[in-house]
Amino acid sequence: MPTAPQNTDELYQALQANDERPYGRTRTVTAEELVDAAEQFEEPVPLIHALLELQEAYTYGSEPRKSPVVFARLLNLFDEQPDLFDERLRYMLFWRFKWVSNALRQLPEIPLTGLNQWLTEMRERYEKAGLGLQPYYGEAYQLAAHTGEDTTLAYELWAARTRTRFSDCEACEICRRACHHLTAGDDERALAVWEPVLAGKESCQEEPARSVSYALLPLLRTGRVERARELHLAGYRGCRRNPSMAGEVGRHLEFCALTGNEARGLELLAENRNLFDEVDSPLEQLDFLTGVEVLLQRVESLGHGELPAAGHPGRTWTVSGLRAEVRTRADDLAARFDTRNGTTTVTDRRRARLDRAPLLDALELTLRTRSLDDVAPAAPAAAPAPRAAEAVPESLSELILRARALDEKGHPDTRACWTRLRTLVAAPDYTHPDDPAVGPLVLLRADLLSDEASQAGEKDDHAEAAALHEEAAALYEDAGEPGHAAVERGTALLAEAERAEGAEAKAAVLTDAHATMVRLHESTTGLPPYQEARLLRLRATLLGMRLQWTRSEEHIAPVFAELDLLHTFATRHDVAGQISGGLLLRATTHALAGDLPAALAEIDALLERLRSQGPDWHLPRTLGLRGRLQLGLQDAQAAYTDFAEALRLSGQWQGDTIDPSRLLADLAEACMHLGRPDEALRHLTRAAETDLRRDRRIDAFCTYSNAARLSLDLGRVEDCIALLDSVLAEPDVAAGELDDRLTAQLRLTRARALRAGEDLKAATAEFAALAAESADWDDDPGSHAMIAAETAVLLGESGEFDRAREAADQAIAAHRLAPRHEQLSNSLRELACLQAQQQGPDGLPAALAYLADAGRIADEARIADEAGEARIADENRIADEAGEAEHGTHGVSETRGPSLDTALAYEYGRVNAYGRAYEDALAALEKAQALLGEPGPEDDWAGQWAECVRLTGVVEGLYLKRTAPALTRLDAAVSHLTALGHEEETAPLASLAARLRDEE
Repeated sequence: MPTAPQNTDELYQALQANDERPYGRTRTVTAEELVDAAEQFEEPVPLIHALLELQEAYTYGSEPRKSPVVFARLLNLFDEQPDLFDERLRYMLFWRFKWVSNALRQLPEIPLTGLNQWLTEMRERYEKAGLGLQPYYGEAYQLAAHTGEDTTLAYELWAARTRTRFSDCEACEICRRACHHLTAGDDERALAVWEPVLAGKESCQEEPARSVSYALLPLLRTGRVERARELHLAGYRGCRRNPSMAGEVGRHLEFCALTGNEARGLELLAENRNLFDEVDSPLEQLDFLTGVEVLLQRVESLGHGELPAAGHPGRTWTVSGLRAEVRTRADDLAARFDTRNGTTTVTDRRRARLDRAPLLDALELTLRTRSLDDVAPAAPAAAPAPRAAEAVPESLSELILRARALDEKGHPDTRACWTRLRTLVAAPDYTHPDDPAVGPLVLLRADLLSDEASQAGEKDDHAEAAALHEEAAALYEDAGEPGHAAVERGTALLAEAERAEGAEAKAAVLTDAHATMVRLHESTTGLPPYQEARLLRLRATLLGMRLQWTRSEEHIAPVFAELDLLHTFATRHDVAGQISGGLLLRATTHALAGDLPAALAEIDALLERLRSQGPDWHLPRTLGLRGRLQLGLQDAQAAYTDFAEALRLSGQWQGDTIDPSRLLADLAEACMHLGRPDEALRHLTRAAETDLRRDRRIDAFCTYSNAARLSLDLGRVEDCIALLDSVLAEPDVAAGELDDRLTAQLRLTRARALRAGEDLKAATAEFAALAAESADWDDDPGSHAMIAAETAVLLGESGEFDRAREAADQAIAAHRLAPRHEQLSNSLRELACLQAQQQGPDGLPAALAYLADAGRIADEARIADEAGEARIADENRIADEAGEAEHGTHGVSETRGPSLDTALAYEYGRVNAYGRAYEDALAALEKAQALLGEPGPEDDWAGQWAECVRLTGVVEGLYLKRTAPALTRLDAAVSHLTALGHEEETAPLASLAARLRDEE
C-alpha cells in the first residue's frame, strides 16, 4: 500500500480496491495494513470492516491459523458494542462462525475438544440470536465426516433440516451431500445429487470447481468418460494455482494419473508449483500432496523415476526424489490428524487413493496429448535403425563408401550413415582409414558439412545453409573434387536466393542466381552424370522458384526449357532420381501456370513410373503434390486419400523424403473441405507435435495457433484454453524467447476463448495486457488497433466505461496509421450499445459519441472504396487499351461501405431506444430499413431486415404508442416475407403484431 489512508473515506476506498484483488499474499498483506490504519481512527465501525476484509483474505488465502484470531476480535467487539453492528454486519458475523469451524478442522494441533467447544459456542450463540440450527448441524456433520465417526447420524441431523439464511449456499451443500454418498460407495447417487452443480445451475465462488474435482473419478467409474474429460478441463481452470483450492488441484493430478495422462499431470504439477509453499492449511496441503503422490507413484511405476518434476522451490527434483519427500510429509500430516481425531480415517482415505489402479489405459484429455517420452529431456539424437535392405556396414571404410553411394542416388537412408559417421569422426581417438577408395579425411569432412548444410536448409535456416555449403565447396576443392564443389556452390546459390525478401527483389535475385549457375555449370568439366544432373536440376529449380514468385507468363517457358534439358540428360544416363525429380517439377510448373489438369496428368504418369521403376522413396512427395492438386480441383475426397497414403508411405523411410507435418496439415485441410473439423483438429495438433520433435518450434507454434483458433470456432472453448495453456507454458515461450508476435497471437486467441467461456475477468485482464504491449508495435499499428478495440468492448461489458473510452481512443489513433475500418466500426457500435443498454439516458451522450466515431470511420471506408474502384477502373482501361485486360482478377468489395452505413443506422436506432430518445430511434431505424432495401427470394439477409422491422415496430408501437402505423409496417413485412418463402423470419413480427392488437 503506497500511503496509509488519512481518513475513513480513504480507508473505505482502499478496502473496496483491495476487495477487487485476487486472493493471495498481495491482498492479505494489504488487508493487514488496512487493519493497522483503521486502528488509528476513533470510529470503531471502519475497524470492523477492515477486520472482516482481513478474515476473508486469510480464509480464501489458505491461512486458517490466522482467521480465528481475527474473528475473535470481531466477536469481542460485538459482545462489547453490539449496536455497532447493523443488520449487514451482524449477518456477516454470524455467517463466519462456519469459517472458523472450518479453519480449526484444518489444523491438527487444535484438539478435538477444542473443535467441539467451538461448535457448542456456535450453537449457543445461534440459539441466543434466535437463528435456525441447520448451519450448526452442517458443521457438526463436517467434523464427523472428517473423523469418520457417527457420520450417518450427523448427516441425518443436518440434511433433514430446513435450510436457513445462514446455511451454506445450495451448491456447497450439494457437494457435501454428494460426497457423503461417494464415501458410502454409491457413485450413481452421488452424481445424481451433483447434477445441478455440474450442469452449472448452482454455483458460488468455489463451485462448481470443488464438486468437479470430486466427481471426476465417479464419472469414469460409471462410464461417463467424455463428461469427465470436459469437466476436467473446465474444473481445473477454476482452481489452478489457487492456494485455497490445493486439494482440488491434487484431485485433478490424480485424475491424470489414473487415465494414462501422466505427462499432462506433470505439466499441471509444474504449473502449480507455488502450492508447495503457499498452502498454509495442513488439511489442504495433505489433500494436495496425496494427489501429487498418486501421480508421481504412477510415473515411477512406468519406469520414468528419473524424469524432472516440479517440487518444493529451492532445489531440482526428479520424480523419485520428489515422491519420497512428498510421501514423508503427507504420512506425517495424516498421522497428526489421526492422533488428534482418535481414528485412522485420514490415513485410511489417503491409502485408498494411493492404492487405486488406473481406470483407463488412455483418455485423450486435451488436444495436445503427450506421453512421458515427450516430456523427457532431449537426448542426443541417435541414428534411427535403417531398413534391413540398406543396413549400415560395420566397417568404417564400408560405411563411408555406403554413405556416398546412397547419397549419389539421393536415398533417404543416407542421413543415418552421415549421422553415425559424424559421431565417429568427432571422437578423440578417431583414425581415418588409409584406403584410396575412401580418400582423405578432408573429403569426408566436406561430405559431413554438406549434410549439415542440407539439414539447415530443411529447417529454413538459409543463411546457415548457404555458409555451410560454401565451406563444404572449399573443402571439396582441397580434396580435388571440383564436381562436388560445383554442386555445393550451386546449392549455396539456391539457399542465398531463398533469403531475399519481396517478390520483385526475389525474382531479380533468382534471375541472377540462375545466370551464375549456368556459368558455373558450363565452366565445370569432367562431371559424372549424377552431378551434372544435379546442376541441371538446380538450374530448373531456380527458374521454377522465380515463376512461383512472379506468376509471370513470360517465366513459364524458360522453366520447361530447363526441364527438357534435365529430362533428356537424366534419361540418357539413367539417373532415376533426377528423372522423377524433374517430372515432379514439371507438374509443379503446370500448376503454377494455372493448368491444374495438365499438372494432374503429369503426376499420374510419374506415379505410374515410380510404382513400376522407382525410386520408391519419391512416392510420398509425389502423392502429397497430387493431393494438393486434387484440392485445387475441388476433389477433397481424392486429396484425402492421397495425403493419407503419402503419410503411410513416408513412415517407411528415414530422413526427410517428405515433411510429415506438412502432410498432416494437408490432411487437416482436406478434412475441413469434407466437413470433418474434429478430425482436422487432430491432424493439426499431430503436425505441431511433429514439428516440435524436429525442433522446428516456430512452425510448431504457428500450427498450434491454427489448431487453437479452429477449436474455438468449433465451440470447444475449454479444449482451446487447455491447448494454449500448455503451449504457453513451454520453457522458451514462457521465457520470452519465441517471436513476440507469435506469442501475442497465442495469447490473443486464449483471451478470446476466455471471453467465449464467459470468464470475463480473466479475458479482460489478458486483453488489457496485450493492448498495452501492442501499443509499442510501431511496425504494426493495425494489430494494436484491433486488440485495443476488442479490449474496449470487454471493458464495456464489465461496465468500466472510462477505461473502455481510453482503449477505444487508442484503437482510433492506431487505425489512422493502419486502417481497420470494419473491425473498429463494429467495436465502436458495440460499445455504444453497451453503454446505452447499461446506463440508459445517462449513458446516451457517451454512446452517441461512439457512434459519431463509427460514422467517421464509415465515411473513411466509403472514400477508400471509391478511390480503390477508381484506381481499378484506370488500370483496367489502360489494360484494355493494351489488349491485356485480365477479367476476374480485380475487384473491391462493394458492400463494405454501405454495410457499415446500414449497421450504423441500425445501431443509432438501438442506442436511442435504450436512451429513451424514441423519435430519434424511429428515424434511424427507418433509415436502416431504406439502406437495406426489401429482400428478394435469394437474399440471405432477410433475417436482418426482419429484425430491423421488428425493432422499428417496438419503438413505434410500444414506446411511441403509434399502434396503427406500426401494425401496417409489420403486416406488410409479414406478407412480403411469406411471399418470398421466408416464413421462419415472420414469427417474431407476427408475435409483436398480435401483442399490439391485444393492447389496442
